[in-house]
Amino acid sequence: MSPLIQQLPILPILLPLLAGACMLLLPDGWRRSRIALPLLSTLLQTGVAFALLAMAAGALPAYWPEGIAVYTLGAWSAPFGIVLVADRLAAVMLSLSAILGLAALVYSLARWDHMGAHFHPLFQFLLMGLNGAFLTGDLFNLFVFFEVLLAASYGLVLHGSGTLRVRAGLHYIAVNLAGSLVFLIGAALIYGAAGTLNMADLAARLPTLAGSERTLLEAGCAILGAAFLLKAGVWPLNFWLVNAYGSAAAPVAALFSIMTKVGIYALLRLTTLFSATGGPAPFNGPWLFWIGMATLLLSSAAMLTEQKPQRLVAYCVIVSAGTLLAGFGIGGPIMAGATLFYLISSVLATGAFFMLCEMIERSQSYGANILAITMESFGVDDPVYSDRPDEVVGIAIPAAMAFLGFAFASCALLVTGMPPLSGFVAKFWMLSAALETAPGMAPPALSRVLLIAVLASGLAGVIALSRMGSRLFWGTQERSKPRLRVIEAGPVMLLVLLSVTLALAADPAVRYLQATGAALYAPQTYIQAVLPPAAATASPPAQVPAQVPGAAP
Repeated sequence: MSPLIQQLPILPILLPLLAGACMLLLPDGWRRSRIALPLLSTLLQTGVAFALLAMAAGALPAYWPEGIAVYTLGAWSAPFGIVLVADRLAAVMLSLSAILGLAALVYSLARWDHMGAHFHPLFQFLLMGLNGAFLTGDLFNLFVFFEVLLAASYGLVLHGSGTLRVRAGLHYIAVNLAGSLVFLIGAALIYGAAGTLNMADLAARLPTLAGSERTLLEAGCAILGAAFLLKAGVWPLNFWLVNAYGSAAAPVAALFSIMTKVGIYALLRLTTLFSATGGPAPFNGPWLFWIGMATLLLSSAAMLTEQKPQRLVAYCVIVSAGTLLAGFGIGGPIMAGATLFYLISSVLATGAFFMLCEMIERSQSYGANILAITMESFGVDDPVYSDRPDEVVGIAIPAAMAFLGFAFASCALLVTGMPPLSGFVAKFWMLSAALETAPGMAPPALSRVLLIAVLASGLAGVIALSRMGSRLFWGTQERSKPRLRVIEAGPVMLLVLLSVTLALAADPAVRYLQATGAALYAPQTYIQAVLPPAAATASPPAQVPAQVPGAAP
């Protein structure tokens, strides 16, 4: 096997680790080096992620026959050694985090990266934690990578200045430290019951556990699931998210839009691995469905009350988390593929939206949002109460405002699932999949509930974002002409154009994600790829992918 191809699964972790460590040693005066190194690292991560995406699709079947690469660190095989597993789902998440990270990094170079200490090292360590969480094959190292990305996010959420940001950041840190403790307790209980933390080995041993061991395992899974739900930002554990995301620096908030998806990824991974034997709560369909429905409905209602742009986008992140959990809770390969398409579209949209909100707020006069709320509450805008009913509403929109308006409309269409962008394709695919009857899917009644809830949440989003857009671009308050730079407008346009491309050329993405959904609901292939033949307790597969050796032959 080619040495470079052999090392592909470890590169998404090593590249940001080395880049972050090197930047800690660079003097502050080396401005160009401190910019070039993280850009090079993120570009290389993007290239590696797309290479893994092609390899998982079977680009080189001689190397990975089943499209699953298992990288054994130190040549210690699972379940005793540490393994990294690159399959279709992991490759999709790696590519998405790399694209979003690159856009947020370029945007930060305008001014945000030098508004606090160690921005670029923390940014790279956060990418390292994200990539490691998507690649790891065991719960303990999932905890390790969770802690790496959270430790980096603690510094990034406080990046900048302001009392509101510090208060929300400290709240965010306290909540996530508590979540990490819950994660550790849950993992310890699972290890005590099953004797393993390797996810494939745990799925293989699950049917053999009974009595007190099964009870202990179910308790550990419930506690572990609570930690994942907290990190996914779902109801009622999302009380911390809006303040933290709504006050974070724009590029930080943009990258944070994929952080909640790490918890959803972990829930999806364990739910599908346990699907053959019926996993304990919350790693089964009905639990995920009802938690997702509660999150979707309550966050949609909260959107209607929010008046600040960045906080409104934070609620959009929660809406997407609820939609994802409800979709995955329906179950089945078809719905899994459709829901993954929605995940990609929503992450691109909210990432662009966070950066866009900061640019829009530059054109607003100080206290404009508060003034708009007050005027609406007392009916000042209503012609019935106005002394100037014939006044012409609206202002001339120069080029910068035209760009912001176009980008806002595009992001609003993406978030609400309106045609013709990828958000519409994603929701249409999800709703059509919900109406199908296939093995492994929830009863038709739950599918109809999902259909109604998704349409209702889209309507709530249209109302909230239309009202926000009217105030921002068509209100009578004074505004200054914003000054935009290419490195600020470019990343937003990149994410929007990727969403447009995803809609116009949806067929390759749909086929890839359909295959991803089918692979997720064939967990035996994943288990047999990770475990040696002697360790796998289930029936042998037709063909076992060769393991990729790590540091030693």
